[in-house]
Amino acid sequence: MEKTIIRSERLGIEVCRIKHDSGLTMLLCPMEGFSTAYAAFTTKLGSVDTRFKTQDDADFVDVPEGVAHFLEHKMFENEEGDAFARYAKTGASANAFTSFDRTSYLFACTDRFSESLEILLDFVRRPYFTEASVQKEQGIIGQEIRMYDDSGDWRVMFNLLGALYHNHPVRIDIAGTVESIAQIDHELLYRCHRTFYHLNNMVLCVAGNFTVGQVLEVAGRVLKPDAKPVEIERGRVDEPDSICQPLVEQKLSVATPLFHFGFKGVSSGEAGNLKNQILDEMLCDLIAGEASPLYRRLYDAGIINATFGTEVMAGRDYMCAIFSGESREPEKVAEQIREEVAALRRDGIDREQFELIRRATYGRYIGLYSRTEPVAGLMCAAHFAGIDDIFSLLDVIANATLEQMEERLRVAFDPEKSALSIVRPQDSETGGTVE
Repeated sequence: MEKTIIRSERLGIEVCRIKHDSGLTMLLCPMEGFSTAYAAFTTKLGSVDTRFKTQDDADFVDVPEGVAHFLEHKMFENEEGDAFARYAKTGASANAFTSFDRTSYLFACTDRFSESLEILLDFVRRPYFTEASVQKEQGIIGQEIRMYDDSGDWRVMFNLLGALYHNHPVRIDIAGTVESIAQIDHELLYRCHRTFYHLNNMVLCVAGNFTVGQVLEVAGRVLKPDAKPVEIERGRVDEPDSICQPLVEQKLSVATPLFHFGFKGVSSGEAGNLKNQILDEMLCDLIAGEASPLYRRLYDAGIINATFGTEVMAGRDYMCAIFSGESREPEKVAEQIREEVAALRRDGIDREQFELIRRATYGRYIGLYSRTEPVAGLMCAAHFAGIDDIFSLLDVIANATLEQMEERLRVAFDPEKSALSIVRPQDSETGGTVE
């Protein structure tokens, strides 16, 4: 067992990184004075992993869209019942999620931590699928997919991703389609579990009220090494630099038009994307954050309201910056953002405004390191990006320069690589202001 301590003198906290004898990497951050503990057991399998091969495969395997999400749903069941029922006895609050890049199983608790951790490490490693249970789940997830197909908030986002990306699977709904999940059977689920739920492909991140000794004691009892390491090669996607289409519109049962306006960025690898995500978040604030002149103009004119926000989506080989909200004039919002970006690219970023945003971002990230769930999330993201020191993300902000930001603006916010997604009311009329 290998053990490394990563300490931040600035924050006064430390992370214990352990390579367990089972093959599992553990990132453990005991936080003195906290009453709760948060644990996440995560595998590097997400919705974009639709093509892969191992060292034992002669060729790549193509799997149906939505298989990672389907597998997440099924993992809570086994011969002994439901994992949620086991958690109910310890009082822990448990959940799971599938993103584009990973699947995570998690819980939060105030006591009986060791018992809850044992449940987590046990059920995620013991799959139980039958033909009948898979068919039942197909109906359940099929209903979920249909529900999201009618959700304006969901459709406006994925319509934007479909406009930005030609071929990358990030454009596909995480749950897949009714047609794709119909191709999933129990044998495929077992194969995906053997491949991606191998302990060398997973990480356990824990933050809050616990001790390293508790984790090691439970892991020593529950985790056994896999028979042999699995080397996973993921299929590459031929994705052009250009966007797929500049505008996509849909009508659904919404009260006010919803919009997502995004810029297609350039991938710099997993570590580069994670660091650039922070810089691009700062740029989004400079362009149209609440303290920006553009935000004030749009808000005072009634073109946007308090739902307006920004987000940077970054993963293994994709990233994009998104501006979203409600507006009766979404085209005008997109036009104003394009013009603001063009002006900043032409005239440069105001140094005083840059310093204000840099300090505000630094303060926001300091706040993240003082909460259990974000600390676990940052540890997981850094690990899968190949970054050993999660505290180095603060250095990205502290060391950011005006020249660096202007270069990011040129690379990641190209008006020629922007697209607008609008979901309008079914009886919509354009024009007007947002109340």
